[in-house]
Amino acid sequence: MERTLVLIKPDGVRRNLIGDIIKRYEMKGLRVASIKSVYPTAEMAKEHYKEHIGKDFFEKLIRFLTSGMVIAIILEGQNAVKCARIINGSTKYQDALPGSIRGDYAFDETENIVHASDSTESAEREIKIWFPEIC
Repeated sequence: MERTLVLIKPDGVRRNLIGDIIKRYEMKGLRVASIKSVYPTAEMAKEHYKEHIGKDFFEKLIRFLTSGMVIAIILEGQNAVKCARIINGSTKYQDALPGSIRGDYAFDETENIVHASDSTESAEREIKIWFPEIC
């Protein structure tokens, strides 16, 4: 059984999309193994996005992720990483297909509603950041 991390970012929380977003994963057969609300610290956000350190959008990304509540979710299921990313849609909201979360709701590249781990290795690293109590 594969695990992945999904974050419903502050814009998704502010726009009251939590239930709809979770339903989309569950409809695909993914199971919510753990879920919690978090107000991320700058340190958490920087560790989460450390591969982007030095890029011109890094600070904007950190400010956004720490701007409000985030819903952190561990999903489990067959091909959980790939499934969650397909459900989310392209990171570039303008390329996200209708029916995907970003295709239906996103209108900004930074404020793009959700995050999902891009590999099983990233998922395990990110789960440790957001769920240290279960690792």
